[in-house]
Parts: sequence; structure tokens; C-alpha cells
Amino acid sequence: MLRVEGVCKKFQDFSLNQISFTVDQGDYFMLLGPSGAGKSLILETIAGLHKPDSGKIFFQGVDITHIGVRERNFGIVYQDYAVFPHLTVYGNIAYPLRRKGIRGKELHKQVTRFAERVSVAHLLTRHPQTLSGGEVQRTALARTLAMEPRILLLDEPLSSVDVKLRSELRSLLRSINSSGQTVIHVTHDYEETLALASHLAVVNGGCIEQVGSVQEIFQNPRSEFAAMFAGVHNFYPASIVEFSEHGLTTVRLNDIIAICCYTEGCNGEGFVCFSEESVILSTEKPHQSALNVFRGRVVEIFPQRFGLMAVVDAGFRVLSKVTWESASRFGLTPGVEVWVSFKASSVRFIPRAS
Repeated sequence: MLRVEGVCKKFQDFSLNQISFTVDQGDYFMLLGPSGAGKSLILETIAGLHKPDSGKIFFQGVDITHIGVRERNFGIVYQDYAVFPHLTVYGNIAYPLRRKGIRGKELHKQVTRFAERVSVAHLLTRHPQTLSGGEVQRTALARTLAMEPRILLLDEPLSSVDVKLRSELRSLLRSINSSGQTVIHVTHDYEETLALASHLAVVNGGCIEQVGSVQEIFQNPRSEFAAMFAGVHNFYPASIVEFSEHGLTTVRLNDIIAICCYTEGCNGEGFVCFSEESVILSTEKPHQSALNVFRGRVVEIFPQRFGLMAVVDAGFRVLSKVTWESASRFGLTPGVEVWVSFKASSVRFIPRAS
């Protein structure tokens, strides 16, 4: 549906380099990366606010690289909402409808329909300065949806609202997408990506690090940067040193630490990673099938949204998610000696790109 091919763009002292990805009809596509990575510049280039220095953008097979903003009919919503402060909620939603020539009873019907869709129908007579952040964001969404955009472009739309409103707006965005609306959404929040995206591109320094489905990228990050933004913290450079039967492989970290994993005929240099949930901590040496068992010392423990995260020095830095109950039972505090264990089947080896 939308195809971005080799787009390069220099903007002030920043450059996009060979940006390429495809967004299918009905996708919820995320551009995930840190601040300053170039995500918003990509979004605005898709919208037509910037023209690429090279490369092309296609929509439904038609080259739109040099087509103007209005002809593209892609609706964009920014994190600062950008509603008209002098207009009521009704006036904001009605604005794009009036530009299409809709008047009278039909205008009122359409405004009401879009207001109800985002749950602001009871606020139609209010001005933006009297609304909460979530209500203003809903108004901005309703106004953009009233354009009936071919693609909805969202630039960090949830970054300025509190946790409760963020959850409500995520539900709203899922509903909008499930109705068939194609969405491209810029974010730096991998939890937001997990909650909403069907596909994503990881963006770093004006380049695309990886493109794929959420499952593919979060389970098989191809670089240390992609792993970091997928929330994988146990991620290490490694070298394969030995193969054995049934695909069991030994890799070495820092030429010292040996870790067992399963690979499919890989060779040489790469990375290993495993989730924090797969790491078991105990105060006694475990008697179980895990092949990777190390003695270590807790160096830090801090609360997470669900439970705690323990950081252990086992000759390499290992993170483990633990429950409050487990932390209390084992007395997990900085300085406590523990055993770290994880199964070979939980470890993935990622060959270094050549």
C-alpha cells in the first residue's frame, strides 16, 4: 500500500539515509527509536511536508514523491495536539468537513459521528483550553479522522498524557485501526509498541536498523541497538567456540564466560541474548536441567511495574525479573551471593551482520 524506497533527506545538520519499508493496508506500523533518531522527519516526509533529496514514496503503486500534502490526504496528529484554540470542539472537528463543502444538517451529522467515535460528543461546545490533555488529544484525533485520511500519521500522540489516559487512548487507537484505518505511529516507548503495533521499523541515527513484525523484532533482534529497544537487556557480543550433537553450541563472552545455546549451523562472531524472565535466581546451587549455571552477587535491585529487577555480577552482568515474594524469601539485597541459571533453549545466537 505505502512503499518507501531508499529515501534520503538532509535537514539542517541531520540526515535520513536509505530509508526503506512497506506498510500494508490496515497495518498499525510503528517507527520506534530514541529522540533525535529521525522518526518525525520520516513521518513528515511521508506526509509531504518535506521532499526527499533522493529515493521514492509510492502509495497504492503510484509515485507520490513530489505530490503535495493536500493531494496525498494523509492526516497527521502531533504530540502537542495542534488544535485551533479559538474554536470549540465542534468547530475543530467541523473545520476539515467545511473545507470539503459539507454544510447544514449533514455537517452536524458528520461532526457528531466523529465526536462519538472518540468519545467527545458531550464536549462539543467547549474550547480546548477548558479540556484535559486526553480530551484535547481526542479532539485532535476526531478532527483528523474527519478528513477521512488514507493513512493516519501519529507523532508521539501519547507522550504528554498520564498513565490512565494513555491506556484509554491506546484502546481508542486500537479501535480506530481495527475499523480498517492504516496507522503509522512514531514512538520511543517499546511498551507502547507491544500494545499497538502489528509491524515496526527500529530507527537509529537516521537509518533503519530492522523492519518486521512485532514478534520477529522483539524475539529476534538483529543488533544490540534493536535488542535494547525491544527491551532485551541480557544481550552480549559472543563467539561460537564449539558445536556438539543436536545443535547444542557453546559460545564465549569476553573470551572467558561459556554459555550453552542452540543454533542452526551458525559460525563465528555474533551476539547472544535471553530474556530476564528466563533467568532463575536461588541461594543454593540448583539441581535442574539448566546447562547455564553461574555463581554471582547481587549488585542492584529495583522495582518494576510488575515485581523487581535484580542485577547480578556473575562475571558478566545478568538481569533477572523476580517477584516481591521471591526477593523476600531469598533476602535479595545488594551484596547477597546467588546462583544464576537459565536453560540453553532460552538463549538465542544472532550472527553478526557481514
